Amino acid sequence: MVKLMKTVKIETLLVFLFVILSCSSSKDKGIEIRNEHPNYWTYNCKPTLLLGGSNDDNLFQWPIEKLVPHLDSMVDVGANYVRNTMSDRKQKGFEIYPFKELPNKKYDLDQWSDEYWNRFTVFLEETAKRNIIVQIEIWDRFDFSREEWKPNPYNPINNVSYTYDESGFVQEYPKHPGKNAQPFFFTTPNQRKNTTVFKYQKAYVDKLLSISLKYNNVLYCIDNETSAEEAWATYWAQYIKEKAGDKKIYVTEMWNAHDLTDDEHKRTFDHPELYDYVDISQNSWNKGYENWLGAQKVKAYLSKNTRPINHVKIYGASTHKRAEEGINSSHAAKVFLRNIVGGLASSRFHRPTSGLGLSRISINCIKSVRMVEEKVKFWDLRPNMKLLLDCDYDEAYLTANPDKSYLVYFTGKGSVDLDLSQVSGSFRMYSINIQNASWAKSTEVKGKQILKLTSEYENGSFIILTKQ
Repeated sequence: MVKLMKTVKIETLLVFLFVILSCSSSKDKGIEIRNEHPNYWTYNCKPTLLLGGSNDDNLFQWPIEKLVPHLDSMVDVGANYVRNTMSDRKQKGFEIYPFKELPNKKYDLDQWSDEYWNRFTVFLEETAKRNIIVQIEIWDRFDFSREEWKPNPYNPINNVSYTYDESGFVQEYPKHPGKNAQPFFFTTPNQRKNTTVFKYQKAYVDKLLSISLKYNNVLYCIDNETSAEEAWATYWAQYIKEKAGDKKIYVTEMWNAHDLTDDEHKRTFDHPELYDYVDISQNSWNKGYENWLGAQKVKAYLSKNTRPINHVKIYGASTHKRAEEGINSSHAAKVFLRNIVGGLASSRFHRPTSGLGLSRISINCIKSVRMVEEKVKFWDLRPNMKLLLDCDYDEAYLTANPDKSYLVYFTGKGSVDLDLSQVSGSFRMYSINIQNASWAKSTEVKGKQILKLTSEYENGSFIILTKQ
């Protein structure tokens, strides 16, 4: 018995030393996936839930005097996650292109715009200072079609580097970029092998990586909601990993299909050797219980090769073009919170006008989730709807560590039964009003019963039970 106890103590000590040594330089560890919680991100050796709401999707373009206060406002409310498309279409007037503009107003694709890359560097520097995780999307299809194509430097009429004949481009691409009619996305060696254009695409990615690889708060996504061929994403995912060398980076692709069971998504789901995490942002087009179910189906599908599931943009606002169809502010808040209760690794509100950005509703959602974390950690819980009884469609959702802690999310006013019949002991019960991110008075409840839970708040609430 004594020998056994000594062995156990030695093993425990070795595990403790391993953890200490592996985290001895935790400030340099950055973003990573660890075996302890493979569904969630770890940042500087600590499991970290990524929450975001920002007012643009290409914040690197913002002048520093505008950028820094916005980042500070995010941190103040508990946000630690931004989306950064490397987009340069001129929507606010201060966006610039990556290439040098010549006196004749044309671009030289063999020379860089110092200001563009300086802004990118400053952005990564300022986010790193604040422990904000950046999910970069290298290519945005909306930059290369319709009106955005006309001033784009890759358009031969705007540069001195190649002609229409040499590049294979034409003057106009009037179709929605979802039609994938733009040759820009067919250039790689395993596609049409357009060496004229590919040369500049590759140089662009090399320049981006020469900056981003210096930082440990960066995740990589190849495209924004792409309809491109699989070969396009495969090439760039492999390429940036090769360029990273010994530095471990995390890469995914974001596909366009709103139905997460579409074969398009299997291009990432079925290739954990290439794609380290998945992004299911298009699921936010789905409403109510179908939205919950879509995410849970992905979790089940990935169970043999579990990875973090990110949701970097949530559609929905009173200003959204489909607000009257239900893609409104209430929808966005519910998607954000379903994501978290459903076990996703990240959740972020899309920028206005298609999303809530950083606004009153989104701020209180973020604050409410951080308040929950004061009582329970999401990586210790698992969705468990079987324990919710008498629950109507999209009324409430449960995640739990049975016998220890339970978290119920009510999407509005409502009443459900929580099955504690197999659990003994007492629990401390807390309630959060999500509308204003405030605590209600806590109470004590007993196990061995079917516990009636009620939400009095129209915009939803959290109810937390922790074992005493």
